[in-house]
Amino acid sequence: MQAIVLAAGEGTRMRPLSASCPKPMLPVAEEPLVAHTARAAVEAGADELVLVVGYEADTVREYFGAEYAGIPVKYSVQEEQRGTADAVRAAREHIDGPFAVLNGDNLYDTAAVKRLLSNGPGVGTYHVEDPSNYGVISTDGPRATGIVEKPDDPPTNLANTGAYVFPEEARDWLDVGESERGEFEITDVVERVIEEYDVTAVEVERWLDVGRPWELLEANEWKLDELERDVRGDVSERATLDGNVVVEEGATVKSGVVIEGPALIRSGASVGPNAYIRGATLVDENAKVGHSVEVKNSVLSPGATVGHLSYVGDSVLGRDVNFGAGTNVANLRHDGESVKHTVKGDRVSTGRRKFGVVVGDDVKTGINTSLYPGVSLSEGSMTHPNEEVSRDK
Repeated sequence: MQAIVLAAGEGTRMRPLSASCPKPMLPVAEEPLVAHTARAAVEAGADELVLVVGYEADTVREYFGAEYAGIPVKYSVQEEQRGTADAVRAAREHIDGPFAVLNGDNLYDTAAVKRLLSNGPGVGTYHVEDPSNYGVISTDGPRATGIVEKPDDPPTNLANTGAYVFPEEARDWLDVGESERGEFEITDVVERVIEEYDVTAVEVERWLDVGRPWELLEANEWKLDELERDVRGDVSERATLDGNVVVEEGATVKSGVVIEGPALIRSGASVGPNAYIRGATLVDENAKVGHSVEVKNSVLSPGATVGHLSYVGDSVLGRDVNFGAGTNVANLRHDGESVKHTVKGDRVSTGRRKFGVVVGDDVKTGINTSLYPGVSLSEGSMTHPNEEVSRDK
């Protein structure tokens, strides 16, 4: 079965991380976000991937190439991001049988994707406490009977996960009308499939829609927790690695370093001396953690550097960030309330008691910079020595 994976969006809610990197290609453990979705599809039995690309499309193409995980990969371009039906319609020329559709910025448990592909036509569902912010699926036993977008009075607590298996006939049903949001919605296609077929509602045991920076942290917490200890890099005899720590070949862990897993130190990365890494932490390719630095539950993207005598907690650092010596991230409000962060111009709660900073690519901080919880630093910005940053910059 073909799996169409949607990876065309920019991810404006993920800014500044997505300013020059498409959201589906942001790092989650050892692979980009979309690669976890693609791998789940392959392990579930898909025999061909069709990636729908758009924003920074070459980044996706360069990563996947013509084959991924042993199966062929094809590409379709969505010229404008105008909804999920429009994205699938861009791939219509490749559809030649029943097909699956998965969101490239979602994480799914592989067992559920396998059940979905084996029981199509189908739609993935997930129990949520407040379904009013989701598409909601109605069911009669194992059968899906309806779908409604973000209802004021949800008929069930089953959220639509954006994972589907369609019959081949649905290829001709993708020319839907424009919704009130000005988009072409895949839910209109789902409604028609439900009317004409028995559609299985497949409950997903674990699912994450990764739309905002703190959800990227959550995605890494999920995938790093699945690591098994594997140390192949150059690790000093005077370093201590506790728990499930992966040090890839080509990585260096120097004397006095303590790493408490789950943690992943990727090829070309350097840690220490005398650094402390804990929590679910990704130190990506060619990133550097300097002398006496503490990094807790954070993502350091490729090429990011945290200078000596610094602290980074519950934060996401973009590519080639350079934190000057003594840069300290505050990740806890004194009033104990959840930290807020700016998403598309609005301050919203992250739902996290501890959350640090979100730093775009190529940011540089001066020595002894202090960064407040929830602050965002835009791509290429700089701070001065001893600067205290309490607002987005």
